Amino acid sequence: MSSEEIGVALDGHVAVVELRRPPNNFLDVDLIAELATKLERLDEEPQCRSIVLAAAGKHFCAGGNLKQRLEVEARGESFVPATRHIYKEARRLVGTRKPIVAAVQGSAIGAGLGLAVVADFRVTCKEARFAANFNAIGFGPGFGLTVTLPRLVGQQNARWLFMTGKRIPGDEAFAMGLADRLVEQDQVRAVAMEMAQEIARCAPLSVQSTRDMLNAGFIAEFRAATERESFEQNWLRQTNDYKEGVEAASERREPNFTGT
Repeated sequence: MSSEEIGVALDGHVAVVELRRPPNNFLDVDLIAELATKLERLDEEPQCRSIVLAAAGKHFCAGGNLKQRLEVEARGESFVPATRHIYKEARRLVGTRKPIVAAVQGSAIGAGLGLAVVADFRVTCKEARFAANFNAIGFGPGFGLTVTLPRLVGQQNARWLFMTGKRIPGDEAFAMGLADRLVEQDQVRAVAMEMAQEIARCAPLSVQSTRDMLNAGFIAEFRAATERESFEQNWLRQTNDYKEGVEAASERREPNFTGT
């Protein structure tokens, strides 16, 4: 099941699924579609009872490459085919049935944060960075975060993270409830594996049934959230502030927003 950009290895009853676009592991519709396909195939693999979602390189996932998208669209080209959308593929992720433990060893930013919180559990370290940085670049939240983030950290913490775009370290994320384990950086994947193995020792049908009950209604909420997010992002992408925000972020300077 492995490919150049996503590795899959079965270790006992635990599958390790690794993003392989280092160092940033930028995501796009192709990567999320391939990831969803691999998770769906693992649903059909009886030997697999739980999954570790990891990433090669410095960062877990730095989100989408928005600067590249601006450049492509400035040439009059389509960045994403009209018949495809990353959030349609993201909905496939939340529809899979095996429990997932994310090993967040570096940054999880924007849509990368959205991917991290699709997992059932997260292991991280103080060196990691988490950010819902959408408003800081003139954009709106996406990847279902308007429903997934408040479920983890509460409405007020989520509101603060969204409206400030603040980047928080792993220890602060752990204290907020965004991560479930805080360990040394070189132990992140190993501890994620230990957690996945603990899950895998339980009766697999019971685990999946329990997960289904805990997630009751969640898929519908996620779909509704991504539909609204997509609508808001579509018009925000046309604003001057969005273009300025993306350019400022790529140039590592303060943006000059004008409200237009």
